[in-house]
Amino acid sequence: MAKLVFKRVGTIATVEDFVAYCQELGIELPCDNEIQSSPESPLASAIDVGMGKKIGNRFAIHPMEGWDGTRDGKPTEHTIRRWKRFGQSGAKLIWGGEAVAVHPDGRANPNQLMINQETRNDLAHLRQTLIDAHREQTGDTKDLLIGLQLTHSGRFAKPNCSDTHEPLIAYRHPLLDQRVGVINDDAILTDEQLREIIACFIGASKIAWELGYDFVDLKHCHGYLGHELLSGRTRPGPYGGNFENRTRFLREIVAGVRREVPGLQIGVRVSAFDILPFKPNPDQTQGNKLGPGIPEENKTSGPYPYGFGINVNDPLQSDLTEPMAFLELLEKLDIKLVNISAGSPYYNPHIQRPALYPPSDGYQPPEDPLVGVARQMQAVRTLKKQFPNLILVGSGYTYLQDYLPHVAQAAVRLGWVDSVGLGRMVLSYPQLPHDVLTGQKFQSKRICRTFSDCTTAPRKGIISGCYPLDSHYKSLPQMTQLRIAKSGK
Repeated sequence: MAKLVFKRVGTIATVEDFVAYCQELGIELPCDNEIQSSPESPLASAIDVGMGKKIGNRFAIHPMEGWDGTRDGKPTEHTIRRWKRFGQSGAKLIWGGEAVAVHPDGRANPNQLMINQETRNDLAHLRQTLIDAHREQTGDTKDLLIGLQLTHSGRFAKPNCSDTHEPLIAYRHPLLDQRVGVINDDAILTDEQLREIIACFIGASKIAWELGYDFVDLKHCHGYLGHELLSGRTRPGPYGGNFENRTRFLREIVAGVRREVPGLQIGVRVSAFDILPFKPNPDQTQGNKLGPGIPEENKTSGPYPYGFGINVNDPLQSDLTEPMAFLELLEKLDIKLVNISAGSPYYNPHIQRPALYPPSDGYQPPEDPLVGVARQMQAVRTLKKQFPNLILVGSGYTYLQDYLPHVAQAAVRLGWVDSVGLGRMVLSYPQLPHDVLTGQKFQSKRICRTFSDCTTAPRKGIISGCYPLDSHYKSLPQMTQLRIAKSGK
């Protein structure tokens, strides 16, 4: 079987050619010919979020783990620099800035930030750094909304060593257990342990409120604990089985936050659909040259019970029935801020984060990454139509590269999405929102081309950043470490 070859977005010369290529792929992506600047641009319009707060434009910054905190969960100069650049971006919605662990055992890596009494001054400094940079860039912070993403990594916890899993799982999973070294039921969190983690989320929310954050994100995406509980059909007891039980974790956190800090807004980032875990095709993998992704063999004889937003009868397909019920629940809980993602970077990254070049532990894309972008955008479009009163942030836009502003503007103009979330793109080109909104020339040499070094680095225990395009990271000794790690030597 020949290696799949896809057209690189950077080689597509015009908007017309981009639209034609999308048609050739059989996907629907909205795309405007001309980019408008503020104040006429749809991307410059404000969003009213209630409680006297407005988001000043339609760009959002996704939360990202930098793997560059201290061992006791505090930011370093690299973390502070990243948050400063988030402020300089011009985006008016900062969705978490960083994934911050609510308990030491729930860290995704030994250098992940934590939120507790010992780190509160440092988290306050991060917020103020971002605000100061944003004021200097835009002149106005009244319409800036800053959240803090609260997380427990669950199955993918590595709290003490970057190459050692210490999983805390919701249930046994026949395909994922082997990836993180689960061999028996000892790793399953008890109901009492879940209640302790719920208390940690509530306590962390109180700290965030005291530090001036506008909202907290109760993370339910990417295979971490909150997301895994949503698929816990095989888990017995009050936190598993039916939909009501599988959402109890969220509902009990929300109830506690409302009781302790009623003035704090709540957001939820959720993986709205999933499919089977994927792996590199072993027949096309040679050394560190990965083959294209293929699905793991479904080891269940009947319906596949291990995903959320998945077709249990055909787990290579999504099903938005339960995600719609989840968003309906969020409405009832008076949660308006919802960030839509998909899948997991650990077991199906082409679904979660479309890219042409895989990270070191991934696989070559099994489809043109634009297909993955369209899949996420269509899901958000469907959910937005069903829930017009929710404020939906979309994901997966970075792979659009040169045509990101064209598609983002059209998507907001047509009502497909409320806010366009940017992740990897702001590592290489943080000023993209500001340049688009002010009519500045688009800096094509700073566009993220999805080389995935920002993922490969932390997979190798190295701090995350844009090594190909950011001179700060190019000059670090970690650049040499990354080059050696990628060579497979």
